[in-house]
Amino acid sequence: MNARLPKLVFGVMAIYAAFRFFSYYSELPAIVASHFDVHGAANGWQTKQAFFVVFAGVTILAAVLVFVLPALIAIVPRQFVNLPNKEYWLSPERLAASHQFLSTWFAWYGCAVYGVIFVAFEYAVKSNLGLATRPDPALLWYGLAAFGAFTLIWIIRLTLRFARVPAGPGMR
Repeated sequence: MNARLPKLVFGVMAIYAAFRFFSYYSELPAIVASHFDVHGAANGWQTKQAFFVVFAGVTILAAVLVFVLPALIAIVPRQFVNLPNKEYWLSPERLAASHQFLSTWFAWYGCAVYGVIFVAFEYAVKSNLGLATRPDPALLWYGLAAFGAFTLIWIIRLTLRFARVPAGPGMR
């Protein structure tokens, strides 16, 4: 597995989101609805400057998942890594392959996190543009459901990858 593709995807997503949301900046009111109840009705507001600072902050947090967390896993001592069968998977002969897998896996997860962030901010921006038709709150629920399904599959796949140790000569 190679982490270059999901890192590139994340970069493209972040650049696209920055251009998209900042192109709406001048069209938004000074105070924007930034939080919505389960039915899509606004129940929290902030200045548009603060709204975009939050957007920048969550972009940085998602980038940490993609770029920083895998790098930290590669340099922290093995006893601080919580991984099934870590003695096997983090042994010197498997360490590079395990780190590569984790780097790729966290990069894809960061893309999924940023995707749900994008959906939420898109909903908020469109809700504040004063359009005749408001965005459908079901889109937020679909985005969250897709993220939940992705997370479940992500956890299962990650667990299955490291929970089993291949049998064979020289294996455990």
